[in-house]
Amino acid sequence: MTETVLRSSAEKRRFNFDMRALSPFIALIVLVIAGALINPDFLTASNLLNVVTRSAFIAIIAVGATFVIAGGGLDLSVGSMAALVAGIMILTLNGLGNPGYGTLALGMLAAVGLGAACGLANGLIVTFGRIEPFIVTLGTMGIFRSLVIWLAAGGTITLRNSELRELYRPVYFGDVAGVPVPILAFLAVAAVGALILYKTSFGRHVIAIGSNEDVARYSGVPIWRVRTLTYIIQGICVGIAILVYVPRLGSATPTTGLLWELQAITAVVIGGTALRGGLGRVWGTVVGAIILELVANIMVLSNFVSEFLVGAVQGAIIIIAMLVQRSLQRGR
Repeated sequence: MTETVLRSSAEKRRFNFDMRALSPFIALIVLVIAGALINPDFLTASNLLNVVTRSAFIAIIAVGATFVIAGGGLDLSVGSMAALVAGIMILTLNGLGNPGYGTLALGMLAAVGLGAACGLANGLIVTFGRIEPFIVTLGTMGIFRSLVIWLAAGGTITLRNSELRELYRPVYFGDVAGVPVPILAFLAVAAVGALILYKTSFGRHVIAIGSNEDVARYSGVPIWRVRTLTYIIQGICVGIAILVYVPRLGSATPTTGLLWELQAITAVVIGGTALRGGLGRVWGTVVGAIILELVANIMVLSNFVSEFLVGAVQGAIIIIAMLVQRSLQRGR
């Protein structure tokens, strides 16, 4: 009798696990079918490639957010951080002046380095300051955004050198064997992120801290170092996302990255990562980012809901995703 109960419980837990892992992919399929029924132009190769390409920024940032959230943290500053990194990168390229791959490489290095530095600052304040991540990143969100406004003098920071813009243009508009470069970029970031989270001791430590910080500490996990590294990874991902973003418009404004933090967190939650920590799904996160862009695309192609309500719909999606997570947890 006991064996039967244990077997039934194990099967139930396995079903719940599989459903959480599969749910973003099922939702993606349902959305694709719905889009095709709403507008026949939805399934064209150009539209689908455009949707996935536009999701690249959030997908890359959300991979970093997966580490932070899986480790029991939260980063609300990523949108403002993205604006600051973009602004500093463009100012660096303008300052270097001479068009060439060396100049471009230095600008890219500045972007990734600044992103890592911003992530390090968030991580150190959270760990050594012993302040809630929500409060810390809410504060740095305001700091980063204000710095961008100051640097831009309330206007726009533009990449002035036309030759450098043409040299940089293929990073967003180019393709390899028909696959846009931004798609290759976020797939590469996701692959590396999945490898680190699933196949390394660091990834196991991240999950352990998110599951139970006290148990992880007593088990010898270096809490401060691991948690700080998750924020550094988040910052690096923001920097990489900006490498892909800047050639699209060639400028940064005080509104650059606005609400990206909402989209990144929503993508992570849709992807099956537990917002309370202890579980991370990198590939689910990527699918979650694509789902958000698909929803926006369907809204544009249909007349059911105004495209100006995209933010409201995304906010509703994260609430629904949390309710689904809660119901699956209760069903265990």
